[in-house]
Amino acid sequence: MKNKNDLPQKLCPVCGRPFRWRKKWERCWEEVRYCSQRCRSRRTSTPTTTP
Repeated sequence: MKNKNDLPQKLCPVCGRPFRWRKKWERCWEEVRYCSQRCRSRRTSTPTTTP
């Protein structure tokens, strides 16, 4: 069993939190961009602030 600190890590572009590799992402880790379904759904719905 691997130590969790040895697993690859990425930053979520929506919330900025780090998230680690999961077994279910083994085949598609390169395509994983968001830490959760919530962040994935919020990726385009973030409002742009214009003065």
